[in-house]
Amino acid sequence: MSLKTRLMLSILGLPLLLLTLLAGTTVVLLDRQDQSALRETLARGSALLAPSLGEALAEGDERALSRLAERLMALPHVQALSIRDGQGRSRLALGPVGERRAVPSEASPRWLERGLVWQWQAPLPSPGSTPAWLTLAVDATPLLLSRYRLMASAGLVLMLAGLLLLLIGVAVTRRVTQPLEDAERALERLAFGLVPTHLAPPGAPELAALTRRVNDLADHLAASRDDLQAQIDQATNELQESMETIEVQNIELDMAHRRAVEANRVKSEFLANMSHEIRTPLNGIVGFCRLLGRSRLAPRQREWLDHVQRACDNLLMLVNDVLDFSKLEAGRVELETLPLDMVALVDEVLGLQAPLAQHKPLQLLGLVYDDVPADLRGDPMRVRQVLTNLVNNAVKFTERGEVIVRVMLEEDEPGRVTLGVSVSDTGMGLDEAARQRLFQAFHQADASHSREFGGTGLGLAISRQLVEQMGGELSVTSTPGEGSTFSFTLPLEGDTEAERPPELQLPDDTLIALDEPHPPTRRALAHLIRRWGARVVTESQATPEPGVTLAVVALDAADLATDSREAWQRRLTQLACPALLLVNGGPTDLPALSLPHGGEVLTKPIARATLAKAVCRHLARTPEPLPAAPATARLLVVDDSESNRLLMRELLSEAGIAVILAASGAEALSLARQQRVDLVLMDIRMAGMDGLETTRALRRLGGEWRRVPIVAVTAHVQAEQRRTLLESGLDEVLIKPLEPRRLVRLLEETLGLTLPAGHTSPTTPEAPRPEGEQELAVVDLEIGTRLAGGREALARELLEKLADSLPESERAIREAVTTHDDEALLEALHALNGACRYCGTPRLGLLAETLETRLRSRGGEAVTALLPDLYAAMAELRRWQADQPSSTTKAVARASSSESDK
Repeated sequence: MSLKTRLMLSILGLPLLLLTLLAGTTVVLLDRQDQSALRETLARGSALLAPSLGEALAEGDERALSRLAERLMALPHVQALSIRDGQGRSRLALGPVGERRAVPSEASPRWLERGLVWQWQAPLPSPGSTPAWLTLAVDATPLLLSRYRLMASAGLVLMLAGLLLLLIGVAVTRRVTQPLEDAERALERLAFGLVPTHLAPPGAPELAALTRRVNDLADHLAASRDDLQAQIDQATNELQESMETIEVQNIELDMAHRRAVEANRVKSEFLANMSHEIRTPLNGIVGFCRLLGRSRLAPRQREWLDHVQRACDNLLMLVNDVLDFSKLEAGRVELETLPLDMVALVDEVLGLQAPLAQHKPLQLLGLVYDDVPADLRGDPMRVRQVLTNLVNNAVKFTERGEVIVRVMLEEDEPGRVTLGVSVSDTGMGLDEAARQRLFQAFHQADASHSREFGGTGLGLAISRQLVEQMGGELSVTSTPGEGSTFSFTLPLEGDTEAERPPELQLPDDTLIALDEPHPPTRRALAHLIRRWGARVVTESQATPEPGVTLAVVALDAADLATDSREAWQRRLTQLACPALLLVNGGPTDLPALSLPHGGEVLTKPIARATLAKAVCRHLARTPEPLPAAPATARLLVVDDSESNRLLMRELLSEAGIAVILAASGAEALSLARQQRVDLVLMDIRMAGMDGLETTRALRRLGGEWRRVPIVAVTAHVQAEQRRTLLESGLDEVLIKPLEPRRLVRLLEETLGLTLPAGHTSPTTPEAPRPEGEQELAVVDLEIGTRLAGGREALARELLEKLADSLPESERAIREAVTTHDDEALLEALHALNGACRYCGTPRLGLLAETLETRLRSRGGEAVTALLPDLYAAMAELRRWQADQPSSTTKAVARASSSESDK
């Protein structure tokens, strides 16, 4: 509160408060005095006339009674009068008396007040025992008006007094505060560096002392400013010389910075271009290796081809790591938000690392806790990349023991969960110095590791940056000689209320015997089987036990020896139930054990879904499967190749799936407006509307078409093209020839269908070919039958259709070559390559894929040399068709029709 305010309150507030209290007290006292005077007047008047009223009332003299009543009515403020006898009967009433009250029991006068209406009741002397009563009604309104007049007068006096006090306060305040305001303005000017004029001394001695101090301060500051200005001038000259030197250095630093930025840009472009340039021929090598693997090879040639394939995969992984690292440094990695299943993802990662772990051997185990939701959304590709790198490192640097992946729920909030993922091993471990440099690019824990174990030292750096970009944090704890644990948090979209359902629901009386020497795996399998509703007996209990319906037995490297194998064979013979053998080894290590009571041999690590299906197949009683998606799914197949559409229909119809065929994008769009489908298999390169245009048109239909899965099926796709397809609205990419097992897995993952076992034929092993026979065959019905899902009749029909389409394909290719239209040539070669993917034509298929790969990577000039070979292969296939019996086509058609009717 300011000094001026305090002075005004002291001069104006306190006197006004006292005057207000005085005026209020005066008004209250005067009002009470008026009321008391009125009561005394009325009581005295009624007391004087009461004896006369009593006599007149006793004598019944109405005239005298009325005359006396008129005198009472003349009293001040009396509005009405009432006289009642001792029995309460009214003897006289003048004016409205108001509410009639009971006759008082005591013979004494009294006042009754209700607001502004008063009543005076007084007894009248009467000859009877009960006195008569006089009631006067009094209006107290004039008293209220008198009170208001007093209050108005008091308020007027207070206003005049307040005005007078205000004038006095303003004068006194101005006299006191004016010197202070002058001093304040002078100090303000001093604060802004201005020299104020000297202040005149006021009359009060206290204020005069303040004024003298302000004037002295102004003089001192003026002198200081002059000294400071001289120092500033000297420092400015010195600083000017320093600035000239710094400016030269800044120019040099700016030039160095620009050179560094340009060098970094050139380095990033070089990495991206070199990665692309390396991957382009490398993808061609991988494609040719796969195509060569479809042909007949000698055992040694196939072994060499496998080595080439593994070397290509390692080189491709290295190139991808370098490219990912450069993208992360440039901040160009974009995360996707797609459905994500942690159980399937962990099982897939462990399955990819299984060969190396089985070779050592190591125990691989994935533990996804039950509270982890099933429906999550995130970037599955990046999560898989991080997990794959951590598990690969754990397997690589662990010689014995185990590698365990754990996924648990750490935090949950509405619409979002945070998972804790850890990968622990029992390997060599890390010391403090190694942990400090572990996440640096191009660094490994030890300099010798790159030579001993391979790798570039980029994996962990990429993993940490990916985890941080997803909103998590990657850390490591390790003890040298005991192992390491890499942990990271993973924020994902999801809801913990959607609990993960069990894969099976077995009857309560199901008893399963479990023999697993590895404790963590034994506990995990026991918990999983109990969650499915069955009871578990372990090796510590007497086995075989009566009532056991299934035995789950794990075999390690020692159990695969000859002596142990004989003991296990005797034990399996004694079992009275099917047995599932879980072997920690590769396909070549599977034991030659017979299962007399049924069962099968599975390799570890065992996926949860694979184990559930195996339990379903081999239980004596059929378990009760959980509710799944309806098996009557409707699929739309869009492909401009008739043979491809025919094969798709044959592969899918046996599984009980309704198949709708469309030969073009426009036809698919028309069908989409009329029918509902659950999945679309979309060819990419088609005449007219291609696959991408058709996909965008389907999405624009809105409604359910925004969520219907659309899967690209194409014969040729590279990594960048795959990413482009996924970014264009497609949900998955499949490569021709479409393997039946891959198609089944797609339907199970996308639609949740549980397809009947064995509806697709297993891949038939290739018969060895003599060493000298190296020329690719024109037609190989064995390969064609395998590609057609084991249906020889369908393979022959596809060959016939391909041969019939060759004249049109050759015409399109020759026309594109003549007009130098590389785009049309690519469409024609792509269509021919896609048609050959499902037919047993090794030579023509190899030439078509080679030409398409060369055209994509090196342009039209690179395909000219191979075109005569392509025309020759097409002519050989047409000659093969001409050599077939004339009734072949009809017979094949009848066989295919009967096959599809089944």
